[in-house]
Amino acid sequence: MKVLFASSEALPFAMSGGLADVAGALPKALRKRFVGCRVIMPLYSCVSDEMRQKMTFICNITVPVAWRRQYCGVFEAHVDGVIYYLIDNQYYFKRDGLYGHYDDAERFAFFSRAVLEVIPHIGFTPDIIHCNDWQTALIPVYLNAFYRHDELYRNIKTVFTIHNIQYQGKYGYELTNDVLGLPPECQSLLDYDDCINFMKGAIQCADKITTVSPTYSHEILDPYYSHGLDGILKQFTFKLTGIVNGIDTDIYNPEADSLIYKNYSVGDWAGKAHNKKMLQQELVLPEKPNVPIIGIVTRLVKHKGIDLVKHVFEELLKADIQFAILGSGEWEFETFFHDMAEKYPDKIGLKLGFNTQLAHRIYAGADIFLMPSQSEPCGLAQMVALRYGTIPIVRETGGLNDTIRDSGDGEGNGFTFKSYNAHDMENTVWRALAGYSDKKGWNVLRKRAMECDNSWGASANAYIRLYKEMLGK
Repeated sequence: MKVLFASSEALPFAMSGGLADVAGALPKALRKRFVGCRVIMPLYSCVSDEMRQKMTFICNITVPVAWRRQYCGVFEAHVDGVIYYLIDNQYYFKRDGLYGHYDDAERFAFFSRAVLEVIPHIGFTPDIIHCNDWQTALIPVYLNAFYRHDELYRNIKTVFTIHNIQYQGKYGYELTNDVLGLPPECQSLLDYDDCINFMKGAIQCADKITTVSPTYSHEILDPYYSHGLDGILKQFTFKLTGIVNGIDTDIYNPEADSLIYKNYSVGDWAGKAHNKKMLQQELVLPEKPNVPIIGIVTRLVKHKGIDLVKHVFEELLKADIQFAILGSGEWEFETFFHDMAEKYPDKIGLKLGFNTQLAHRIYAGADIFLMPSQSEPCGLAQMVALRYGTIPIVRETGGLNDTIRDSGDGEGNGFTFKSYNAHDMENTVWRALAGYSDKKGWNVLRKRAMECDNSWGASANAYIRLYKEMLGK
C-alpha cells in the first residue's frame, strides 16, 4: 500500500502550526507499520541550509496554472526513514512566511496541480493521496477533472483531512479562469455560498473525509462549529470520520528531552520537582515547591478561551498559585497579561512570543495546564502536558473531549467543563487546586496521566484501516 501525503507544511522542513507536526509524525508512524508513505510539500525559502543539504534534485517540469504553464522543480530528501518531495518555484514559495500572501489561491492551486503532475517523474505511483486542509483541497478536484482518463491515475483514491474548518480557501469568482482553469462542467464543484470554496470542492470530490478527532467530526455538522460548511458536510456524512491525532513521543519525552532542566520518569518525580524550581527561577517567580503552577502555552486569542481566563483571572489570583504563561496573539490579551504580570509579579511569569525551549520547560515544570478552548479540532498541548505529568484542565470540545476525561470518577486523567462559561472554567480550576492539595491522590493522577498512550501508533493504525477500506483490502 502506497500513500502520498500532501501537505503545505511538514517538520522538519517548515512549520507554522500543528499541521506540520502531523505531516512530520504520521508518515513516520505509517512507515513503521509497513505502509509506503511519502510526503510532498512546497520548498519554501525558510527551509534551512541544513535541510537543503539533504535534498537531491530529481527533475524539472512545467505545471499548468489555468491558461499558462509554470516552472516546477522537484527535490527529494530522506529524513528519519521517510522520503520527502519538495516542490520548487521561487515565484510562489520564495516568500517571508508560509501563508497570508495576496496570491495564496494561485500558489496552492499550482502546488495542488504539481502534486499530480510530478507522479510520473518520481517513480512512485500512490494508491492513495492523503490531502490536508484547504491548501491541498484542489487535488481531488483536479484529479477527477483532468487525470482520470490516464491509466496511471485511474485507480488513485483520495483522503481529505480537515485540520481546522475555519480556514477553507474562500475566494471570489474572478479566480475561475485565471487561476483555477477548471472546465465549465466542473466549476460548480467549488461554488458555495456565493464564492469559490476550495474545501467544499475536496469534500465533494474526495473518496473519504477525515477530521482530527471523533468529536470534531460531529461538531462540524453543527452551524456553531462549521463556519458555513455544515450544509455540504451533511450531504457527505457517509464518507466522514474522525481520527484523533497523536504526538511525537520521541520529541515529547520527559526521560530524554534535552530542552528541559532535568529528565524524569513516571517512576521518579524528583526531576519534575527540579524542573518546577528552575522554571520559577527562569520566570522570576518565588521558589515555592508547594505552590501549584498553572501553565498556559497558547495563542492569546479568543478562540483559545483566553477571554474566559481574562474574565476570572484576578479572582483566581486570590489563591496561593502561580501562572507560567507563554504565547502571543491579540493586542487586547497581550496587554492584559502584561498589565497583570506587572501588578502581580510574584504570581505571574509571562513571556510574550513563542519559544520552543520555554514551552517544553513549562510542560515539565508546571503542575496544571489550562486549555479552555472555545473549539479545538484536536489539540496537541493537552496530550503533551499528560506526557510530562502536568494535569490538563480543558473544555469538553473537539479533541480535548476525546483525550481528557474528568478525574472526578477516580479514573480520569484531568479536569473538564462543558459550557463555554468563565465561571464554569473557574470552578474547574478550584477543583483542580483542591486535588493538588491531596498529595497522595495527586501523585496517583499524575502517574495515570503519564501512562496515557497518545503516541501516533493508535492513530496510524486507524488510518491504515481506513486506507484498506478504501482499497477494498
